[in-house]
Amino acid sequence: MSTLVVFFSFEGNTKLVGDVIAKTMKADTVELKTSKQYPTEGFGKFFWGGKSVLFGEKPQIINERIDLSKYDTVVIGTPIWAGSFAPPIKSFITQYKMEGKRIALFACHGGGGAKKCFSKLKEAFPENQFIGEIAFVEPKKNSEVSSNEAAKWASEL
Repeated sequence: MSTLVVFFSFEGNTKLVGDVIAKTMKADTVELKTSKQYPTEGFGKFFWGGKSVLFGEKPQIINERIDLSKYDTVVIGTPIWAGSFAPPIKSFITQYKMEGKRIALFACHGGGGAKKCFSKLKEAFPENQFIGEIAFVEPKKNSEVSSNEAAKWASEL
């Protein structure tokens, strides 16, 4: 079985977790990169991020095309913006139709929870088997604990 870990990371939290999961599962990794640059500080950071989610923006992904046919398991990671997944994940959903895959989900957030985000992601990939989900609160602030939790979760998938 081959596994792909695909994620978008805004401030490095999702990358930290995604890299641990990929290493644990001996998986290929794709960090989604976009042509759009989001503000990284102050009010603008929250305003533009929330606006992007609410208006359903789909920024252009500048990564090379991913051949999903090589993978039976796909682990998807996202920061949570306005209670949902980040717009680059929306772009991924639009560009890559997945059916018959085993999918696991992880999300990083500042304390608002991930239930709504996971529900929306499951709706976006209806013809797949969901094998797990996990959320992390500010993983960079507790990187050792978060890394251990991510490795344990990944080893059980």
